[in-house]
Amino acid sequence: MKLTLGFSPCPNDTFIFDALVHHKIDTEGLDFEVYLGDVEDLNNKAFNSELDITKISYHAFGYLTDNYVLLDSGSALGKGCGPLLVKSEKVKSLKLDKAIIAIPGKMTTANFLLSIAHPEATNKVELLFSDIENAIINKEVDAGLIIHENRFTYQEKGLEKIIDLGEYWENTTGALIPLGGIIIKRDLPKEIIQKFNRILRKSIEYAFENPASPINYMKEHSQEMDEKVMMQHVDLYVNKYSIDLGKEGKNAITQMFNLAQEKGIIPEISNQLFVNS
Repeated sequence: MKLTLGFSPCPNDTFIFDALVHHKIDTEGLDFEVYLGDVEDLNNKAFNSELDITKISYHAFGYLTDNYVLLDSGSALGKGCGPLLVKSEKVKSLKLDKAIIAIPGKMTTANFLLSIAHPEATNKVELLFSDIENAIINKEVDAGLIIHENRFTYQEKGLEKIIDLGEYWENTTGALIPLGGIIIKRDLPKEIIQKFNRILRKSIEYAFENPASPINYMKEHSQEMDEKVMMQHVDLYVNKYSIDLGKEGKNAITQMFNLAQEKGIIPEISNQLFVNS
């Protein structure tokens, strides 16, 4: 059986999916048509129900629970891994209610966290995440919300942090930061859903046990080709919660969704969120 599968070209996703996509593990009869796209592109494809399985921003997933369910494996959540709001170090002060801010997508969790921390920051423009730093440097925007490997390189480009939104979330809630997860269509047969959930976990475990194995796939698609930066990226976003959300991970996601519903950011959720609850 062939399933459509979407994930980003970022090192954490290529690390996670390498063994599965390249059949380094037993995929139990499943094959995949892979689509690579940035996080907001994947969010939009999920809104259009174009992919059987896809990486998703948790913010976007809040609108998609009728059609998709969240897998136990594959998530990016943890501590100290949140998005950063940055500006040029040449700009000494900035009023966020007046500033033009580049975001990596309206439905990204990064934008959700910015909306919670700074609701006054409403003048936003959507850009591809990899273009945000240059937009600040070229003075096309006043500030930008950076994610992925850019958080490791922004200081080299003369940018400085305004706020670490992950740190803000942790200090405000005491919970892990839920950034993105892997969702699968609810209308697929239950045995297929459980099978994919199982082999995704095996793919991640294989990558941890054989860390050199996914390197070429990561290099093939990474924006930042330096291997040290790629592995920093993996170390930050791929952890024990990527193997299995567990109680702590599920509690963090539920807490985010409850807060988002209280603030009217996402609709009321009536479906079971998790594939195994």
